[in-house]
Amino acid sequence: MGWLPDETGLDRCAANHVALTPLSHLRRAADIFAERTAVVYGQTRRSYLDYYGRVSRLASGLAAHGIKPGDVVATLLPNVPAQAEAHFGVPACGAILNTINTRLDTDTVAYIFEHGSARVVLCDSACIGLAEDAIKAMQGPAPQIVEIADEEAGIEASGHYLTYEALLEQGDPAADWVMPEDEWESIALNYTSGTTGRPKGVVYHHRGAYLATMGNAISWRMVLYPVYLTIVPLFHCNGWCHTWMVPMMGGTLVCCRDITARNIYDAIADEGVTHFGGAPIVLNSLINAPESDRRSFDHIVEVFTAGAPPPAATLAAIEPLGFNVTQVYGLTEVYGPATECTWKPEWDDIQGDERAALKARTGVLMPMMEEAVVHDSHGEPVARDGAHLGEIAMRGNAVMKGYYKNPEATRAAFKGGYFRSGDIAFQHPDGYIKITDRAKDIIISGGENVSSVEVEDVLARHPAVSLCAVVAKPDEKWGEVPCAFVELKPEAEATEEELIAFARARLAGFKTPKKIVFSDLPKTSTGKIQKFELRAVAKLL
Repeated sequence: MGWLPDETGLDRCAANHVALTPLSHLRRAADIFAERTAVVYGQTRRSYLDYYGRVSRLASGLAAHGIKPGDVVATLLPNVPAQAEAHFGVPACGAILNTINTRLDTDTVAYIFEHGSARVVLCDSACIGLAEDAIKAMQGPAPQIVEIADEEAGIEASGHYLTYEALLEQGDPAADWVMPEDEWESIALNYTSGTTGRPKGVVYHHRGAYLATMGNAISWRMVLYPVYLTIVPLFHCNGWCHTWMVPMMGGTLVCCRDITARNIYDAIADEGVTHFGGAPIVLNSLINAPESDRRSFDHIVEVFTAGAPPPAATLAAIEPLGFNVTQVYGLTEVYGPATECTWKPEWDDIQGDERAALKARTGVLMPMMEEAVVHDSHGEPVARDGAHLGEIAMRGNAVMKGYYKNPEATRAAFKGGYFRSGDIAFQHPDGYIKITDRAKDIIISGGENVSSVEVEDVLARHPAVSLCAVVAKPDEKWGEVPCAFVELKPEAEATEEELIAFARARLAGFKTPKKIVFSDLPKTSTGKIQKFELRAVAKLL
């Protein structure tokens, strides 16, 4: 960018204007934290210099295989080092990263491959079958598979595809990175969990990702050299942008493939983990872990929890174990967490249920956001009285560019100059938001969004089913699980076990109903099923 003076002699130039991007964090870390441990996975230990070199090899290796700026590179990976490397290496060659949920069904993965036009998919060996089946179900050009074996987990490569390590060998550890010329350029494509049917492609820009890393570090009261454990799937909102954040702090990323209480306790005790994020189900697993799975540690672990409002009892039980929990709230469309329950010093002496209730608040906007308010149906702020309900609306630099190839949905989401979350809440007099109910029919099970429409559509295919409605049923382990209310056709018969098996054969496991209730469905005079009545019944089951 050249010198473009105006009448004051002041303007942007190469010296004072550089596009914001989280790629800068790793480039800086490779210089000033070169020998510090950047990534840990089992016996694998990599310094920042090594991390940077592998990322550069990935970027140049992809370019050598024809990946150009603006192309999409997908991943089907758990929380392993290659997924972290992809977060930097894919955008470092100018491409757009599309991390795909490894728990999805074949049809949905095929849809994402096709809709996102992925050129390459970096695929864990355990997910090869899913990728192959999805490619067979596709219409149009299919992505090239690059296979990633996992020696630490004892998972070998199939031998049928180019391996990830072979791709890196073709790359150059000193290759130049393709940095964005404009911070509005896309860095990631994240598909929602399909809360209204087909998933929507949420597009992130470099600026938002960069500012999200800054805001998260501030909100988490993070200092230099944190040790961060990857509990939040890196395919979910890019791990809440924390993978991009850790190098900024010179921290260590501890990868965790299998999320169990034992593995979490081991990582805290052996690696000195200081921070992790996760859904309330993770907290429950730590609380209820048998003594054989627990390890002692002598420091407080800072935890961000989100996905569903954690019960006050869970928050009360986790603190004595050595965890300080902060509830955060957000969506894929706002780069993960966008509000947090900022703790006030005047609350320090409050204990018991009252303390847990304060921690269970949804909170206030994080530093990278401009506004987080509760609007009524006319788009006006509701009274801050802890009673009036409305929809959470947000705006700021950490709001998505929009939904890929879906301008209608984008316009609806940005109506009135705010991102409309669809989540219902009230505001306390001090401005703290509290969610009272999730948007209409969304079920949040173990941090994963489940579309009731999708589940209903599957159950309706059963020859004995006349009508069905799916709502959330509270669950101690998962937070919520799908519960189906079913009306059978006259003279038809079906058992609960039969319908659950029918759904399980067609849906991802977390989307499968855990309870089937046979009954006449409550309806309005126009025939619309009254789901609020069913939710009330489900809470009692």
